[in-house]
Amino acid sequence: MERSCGNGTLRLSDVGKKVTLIGWVSRRRNFGQLVFIDLRDRSGLIQVVFDETISEQIKDVRSEYILQVTGTIEKRGEANPKMPTGEIEVKAEEVKIINSAQTPPITISDDTDSLEDTRLKYRYLDLRRPILQQIMMLRHKVCMIARNTLDAEGFVEVETPILARSTPEGARDYLVPSRIYNGKFWALPQSPQIYKQLLMIAGMERYFQIARCFRDEDLRADRQPEFTQIDIEMSFVNEDDVFGIVEKLMKDIFKGIKNYELEDHFISIPYAECMSRFGSDKPDLRYGNEIIYLDELFKDTEFTVFKNVLENKGTIGALKFENAADQYSRKGLDKLQEFVKHGFNAKALAYLKYENNELSGSIFKALSEQEHQALIEHLELKNNDLVLVIADQAKVVQSALGGLRVRLAHELNIIPSEEQYKFLWVTDFPMFEYSEEEGRYVASHHPFTAPKEEDIDKLFSDPANVSSRAYDLVLNGYELLSGSIRIHDQELQEKVFEAIGLTMEEAKLRFGFFLDAFQYGTPPHGGVGIGLERLIMVLAGTENIRDVVAFPTTNSSLDLMSESPNVVDQKQLDVLGIELKK
Repeated sequence: MERSCGNGTLRLSDVGKKVTLIGWVSRRRNFGQLVFIDLRDRSGLIQVVFDETISEQIKDVRSEYILQVTGTIEKRGEANPKMPTGEIEVKAEEVKIINSAQTPPITISDDTDSLEDTRLKYRYLDLRRPILQQIMMLRHKVCMIARNTLDAEGFVEVETPILARSTPEGARDYLVPSRIYNGKFWALPQSPQIYKQLLMIAGMERYFQIARCFRDEDLRADRQPEFTQIDIEMSFVNEDDVFGIVEKLMKDIFKGIKNYELEDHFISIPYAECMSRFGSDKPDLRYGNEIIYLDELFKDTEFTVFKNVLENKGTIGALKFENAADQYSRKGLDKLQEFVKHGFNAKALAYLKYENNELSGSIFKALSEQEHQALIEHLELKNNDLVLVIADQAKVVQSALGGLRVRLAHELNIIPSEEQYKFLWVTDFPMFEYSEEEGRYVASHHPFTAPKEEDIDKLFSDPANVSSRAYDLVLNGYELLSGSIRIHDQELQEKVFEAIGLTMEEAKLRFGFFLDAFQYGTPPHGGVGIGLERLIMVLAGTENIRDVVAFPTTNSSLDLMSESPNVVDQKQLDVLGIELKK
């Protein structure tokens, strides 16, 4: 089929050229004997003019018909600055209707007002929207840059199995029943973790894969049950080696996609410090508003609430927001109170306002005049400043103030509007966390993560205070990747299993083939899994993960387009030896 070029590639320098274009009718406008049609393909839009000699041939043409048009490029009488092709138009000389179309059930434009559920049901139409096509192309470019960069650094792309053994230690697995071996199941991989470590044992040294991963977990705005990782593993490395490769990759991606120069080295903050300063292990560094601790200031207080908290080894934390006192009425502050109570189990949220050189607020009368002055000086308060205070156990104070920091940053428009990308390595994560449900310590990352050498002797005596060699890379408040230096010593691996309540017999039942491999010379190794969708979300400037996935599911894991998951017939179940419980 004849076609000269993409519709959106033509410019003023092409005036006078004769072209043949093909595309979808994006918009039609009738002006008496003249008809104007915006013709769209993947490269963009161009206006086509049909005069009375040819307009009769398109009298029935409407939105989403496919036309083949031959004509001459002319300069437009009045340019449209909103279109890259806005200085020109095509004067149609021949037209052929390639295909007709029913009226679409959604509005196919970047500023569509169609409901998301309707757009997901007709995703193949939604994907015609230029903004989504641009995101799909952006995703493709990121993958190509990743492949080229990692190839240049000596990495080999290796595919690992999709049908694998279930190794339950983390999110729930998606299970696949076996037809040949009734009663036995594969699991879809939550990540290629075990296989990429086996590739290190196999001597590959540097592996990567743009890998599909599956997790049956509760969903949110930046999660899908099926997602993609840029998966990387390296032998004979420490943390700095891994960081260097990832930073090189990020620099190449941001230079190639945004022409944005990242800093030479990303800053690094240990987990405990991160929680203390920001109340989060994925803080957005584009703004400040760090947690300020008031324990010393109130060490001799007579205010009963503060006194009791400090006596019970709790802490008093505060956030200061400049020029925000007049932004929050009593009703607005009550909403923040509910936010910390229900979201973070905080007992109460106190507030102070500094207006007209005077302090006021919910705890003003409970504090002495000396404490008023100490607060003003310690917090360096200026007129119209708002202070939010929580007194509780450190974990509650940090998480609640961390949540408030993010919420108020959005409500007060504190986040800079100009394009900024602030990367942060968060290191030294806790090795274990206590599971009330299981009544034991479980691995915070996964059980193959190495503990810090200096903490190995605390594996059994003080597991709550063992730090791991795990790390996350955070970008603008998103956890972009997670990784660690892995355990390569069989004796240490056995100790870690024991620390989380797994006997070697149980461990062998779950990970037997993997543990067997440890006996044959396992190299020191480590790696990362970069969340491709989250990276694309940041690059595309969207907060909705469904914008960066070609065929996404809803928040309840439903594919509205294909209507899946769905029932299967009884014959299929019989072959698999499965009987459904009612």
